[in-house]
Amino acid sequence: MRKIPAALAILGLTAVGLAGCSLPGASDCSRPAPDEETLDLIQVSGSTDAAPEVELYTPFHASESSFADVEQGGGDVPITSNDQLVVIDLTLFSGDTGESLVSTAYNGDLSQPVPLSQWAEPLPVLEDALQCASEGSRIAIAVGPEGIDPGAAGSVGLAEGDSAVAVVDVRKVYRPAADGALQFNSGMGLPAVVRAPDGTPGVVVPDGEAPDEIVVQTLKKGDGPAVEADSTVRAHVLAVGWDDKEQLNSTWETAQPQSIPLSDDEAMSEILVGQTVGSQVMAVVPAEDGGTEQATVFVFDILGLDEPAPAQ
Repeated sequence: MRKIPAALAILGLTAVGLAGCSLPGASDCSRPAPDEETLDLIQVSGSTDAAPEVELYTPFHASESSFADVEQGGGDVPITSNDQLVVIDLTLFSGDTGESLVSTAYNGDLSQPVPLSQWAEPLPVLEDALQCASEGSRIAIAVGPEGIDPGAAGSVGLAEGDSAVAVVDVRKVYRPAADGALQFNSGMGLPAVVRAPDGTPGVVVPDGEAPDEIVVQTLKKGDGPAVEADSTVRAHVLAVGWDDKEQLNSTWETAQPQSIPLSDDEAMSEILVGQTVGSQVMAVVPAEDGGTEQATVFVFDILGLDEPAPAQ
């Protein structure tokens, strides 16, 4: 078995910011009915913690892609956006021989989330096959000609017109945006946060002097795990200058949520420790606390908590 080659571009350590499509919201997100024929032709067995064992009636041919859940996950965060950060394991099998072509490591490493779009670039079938899937799901996919990029297919030894089978295990899913309950704040003289339909925030900074100490408001209260002092928070971050009212930074524009280790950052710890995943938090950081020329208004959408890499 070979490792997935660079041509597939799905195991890189850096998230690639690709434009993503919008999928249904979490409130109405349900998995499509399984294609029973797929499960009849593709027999998947073995622990979901390890690489799957697959038996096929070979030569296997799929004129178009289809998929079915082998196991439905119990996670409470579905995949609803092509920009959403995920950790998955995947094995690709030859439809001609049934042999494994390429595979991820299946080593339990949850420390390298990437956008679904990075996986779907070489394997477009994943956009539909993983829609509304959650953590713990195992999905069998019959990969038709339209389901895999021709360059990626050639790099693993698939000829034009060949079919393949993919088995995907969804290990971790981050929220696409803060999804907590709206909170009341009586912040006279503080910035107001507005939101686009997809959750992207904007900030209206009032005239007047900025606060002379850090001010924190919870705008949405999530129901996920609490942020602790040694957590590494994965968040979308918007930063706006108080004086010039100009946007300084936005991870929303690059679709690359920021990984924020709190153990060595006193200001970020003061803002984020005790908050919960799924929350949206606004903070005003005075210039002297942030080491900047002007006070900065931050809006954090807490999407999840990063896992440490496994010990070697």
